[in-house]
Amino acid sequence: MKIPAIISGINFEEASFKNFENIDGYDMYARAGIFNEYLNFLDERGHLNYRMEAISGCGPEMEVLLPGRSIPQTMVGLVSNDYLGLTQHPKVKAAAIEAVQQYGTGAGASPAIGGHFNFHQRLEEKIARFFKRDSAILYTTGYTANSATFQCLLQKEDIAILDMAVHASVFEGCQLTNIKRFPHNNLEMLELVLKQTRGKYRNRMVIIDGVYSQDGDLAPLDKILELTKSYGAYLAIDDAHGTGVIGRTGRGVLELYNLFDQVDLITGTFSKTFAHVGGYIVGNPELIRFLKFQSRQHLFSATSSPAAAGITKAIELVDEEPHWQSQLWDNIEYFKKGLVELGFDVGTTQSAIIPVKIGDPGKTGETGRLLLEYGVYSNPIIYPAVSKNDARIRMSLMATHTRQQLDKTLNAFADVNNKIGITKQR
Repeated sequence: MKIPAIISGINFEEASFKNFENIDGYDMYARAGIFNEYLNFLDERGHLNYRMEAISGCGPEMEVLLPGRSIPQTMVGLVSNDYLGLTQHPKVKAAAIEAVQQYGTGAGASPAIGGHFNFHQRLEEKIARFFKRDSAILYTTGYTANSATFQCLLQKEDIAILDMAVHASVFEGCQLTNIKRFPHNNLEMLELVLKQTRGKYRNRMVIIDGVYSQDGDLAPLDKILELTKSYGAYLAIDDAHGTGVIGRTGRGVLELYNLFDQVDLITGTFSKTFAHVGGYIVGNPELIRFLKFQSRQHLFSATSSPAAAGITKAIELVDEEPHWQSQLWDNIEYFKKGLVELGFDVGTTQSAIIPVKIGDPGKTGETGRLLLEYGVYSNPIIYPAVSKNDARIRMSLMATHTRQQLDKTLNAFADVNNKIGITKQR
């Protein structure tokens, strides 16, 4: 049955997920009902390529069960942030298996009351030393690391000064405090906010990403730090997408600018370069100890499973096997050059995140659908993840992608462009 394009005043042709967050007069069941109609509308057009079932592990090639099909299809995988390919590294797997055999499958308690094991302690020490600092705290997810930490540290007397492009977890973590946003990487506006807020709040914390997750561009960390400190504010950086990728030894944007000891908080995740799941905060020893006893999501959540011992090995491999980072950059440069030569707009990316900017949400969804037909699994990104006219196909490159896989993707983009016209006329 064909779903009508307009239901209860919402034009499905122009709608996004945000339209259904809070509909006046609709209780939770009614809101869920109309949202399901919208999902069905997208599904009929082949534009609902979310939550597709993968049969194999994340990697440069994946077995994926496409909507409406019963047999998995082999796809070039461009959706995993496993930048160095360490989720499939035999030494990482062996470390996780050995720990499960020794400790079992779960920790069984929160860290304060019996769930803090020696593999957790080693991991805290390892990630702190990786960033040339003394102390770290673990969380069960990278999302929680941000949301829980900023909830704990910033209250109604304080203010968070946020780059508008920071991760959703940062915005959630700052719901209990005051917020000022500044346009992405706009130093002039950041300075204006710092001037306007001086002397009005107990704590002022500027929060940025190192590598931004949608455009793949970098923060000008040196200039942001100089501004922040000159106005007496604190600085936190989430470099989830830069760690393992940016810097001579993969220490991220902090290494690029050699500012390890200048930033107040370093936040990140183990779900990308470090091949598992979980999050961390690195910082001043007293501040980290405070979080261990005051941050509720850390204090009252069960700790990560013994398989997290694989993370420690992954951290070591960043230094022991640097060729993975070199191989990743070979792939980044090759693939980006190929897209640009085909006429595509890849924006200002300087990382392993490669967007193909299209603009029109409908054309972006159709591009995603056609790429799947060509055996390319990528992420169409539309509002509210990006602004309404900045829809794109977002891809994450891995060290383990082959040239054949990248060429297959470039050929697919060329054919899709011939069909629906993605590139702008010059």
